[in-house]
Amino acid sequence: MVREAAAKFFAASKYKPFEFSCDINGNIPIARGLGSSVTVRLGVLHGLNKIARANLSQHDLFALCSELEGHPDNAAPASFGGFTVARDRAVQCFRVSSQLGFVLLLPNFQIATKKARRLLPLKISRTDAVRNSANVAAITGAFAARRYEELQGCFGDCLHQPFRKKLVPFLDRVIEAAQCAGALGAFLSGSGPTICAIALARRKKIASAMLRAARLPDAQTIITRADNKGVRILKSGVRNRQEIP
Repeated sequence: MVREAAAKFFAASKYKPFEFSCDINGNIPIARGLGSSVTVRLGVLHGLNKIARANLSQHDLFALCSELEGHPDNAAPASFGGFTVARDRAVQCFRVSSQLGFVLLLPNFQIATKKARRLLPLKISRTDAVRNSANVAAITGAFAARRYEELQGCFGDCLHQPFRKKLVPFLDRVIEAAQCAGALGAFLSGSGPTICAIALARRKKIASAMLRAARLPDAQTIITRADNKGVRILKSGVRNRQEIP
């Protein structure tokens, strides 16, 4: 993954490839539907852009990351932060209030994205497509207007959750438990198995309810908020041993 990102960067920047080493540290669980792959790819792209003093913009690096990921869904929020709507390279961004909390239920097992995609049907009904499109529009409107109470009832899904339940059989009861405890809604995060609930209040109560409903050994919950900054370069305490010419 690192080598592919590096090759993509050098080809796009037309910068002569150089050797480098990297350490990958973080607290994003792997293969849980939380974007661990985009974290690595985007980090490598931005790191090399900084080291090489290349002139690729944040949007350029987002586009490269989207190509590596195969879609912009994860690359857009990781690049720009907040709530994003991505259509190919066109991105709209909306800041998310710190009042809105995200409660994550993390089962202690992994799901490969490719395996989860194989469960999806090749065709969908017009009714299901219309229903999901209406929910997408309602969710986007609520985030854009910051009227989060209007998110309630918008997270029903017909396109992927019913089929991926084979891999996450506790999905429905965890979603129901979260909503009964006060969540605005809950859904499968990416291809899973993480389940995310969104709430304006009662976050700890929601987390406890989700954990009880899951009935899973070693599962855990995380309560977090949205980041509105996106990717950024941080200073480390390690000085460069060698300047790149």
